Amino acid sequence: MSDPQSPEELSPERLAQLAASYAADKKAVDITVLDLRGVSSYTDFFVVCSGNSDRQAKAIHDAIHEGLKKDHGQFPRRVEGVSESRWILMDYFDIVVHVFVPEVREFYRLEQLWGDVPRLALELEEVPQR
Repeated sequence: MSDPQSPEELSPERLAQLAASYAADKKAVDITVLDLRGVSSYTDFFVVCSGNSDRQAKAIHDAIHEGLKKDHGQFPRRVEGVSESRWILMDYFDIVVHVFVPEVREFYRLEQLWGDVPRLALELEEVPQR
């Protein structure tokens, strides 16, 4: 674990895998990592997942936020949607995390919008329990 005051150097791919691991620890479903390198100028990866309710979506957000902050010294540039917890966006520069409830994810169909980009194979890790 690193000191939160000195951010750990993480590749964008590793950061995406860690975010997916924290989401999985909170039972996120349909976790997908879209590889946007060479396609997008503002980020390298989208991590997309769902919680079965707004409460679970908030718990997934909290786990990602706390895990990346406490274990790796990573802070998002901005976070949107936490108050409603139906589509939470967490911008970590190199990765953008999208936490949806199922009906909102189905409505926006983010994966279909980026349908031609490759998916990153998930390598989920055990995360420290708090």
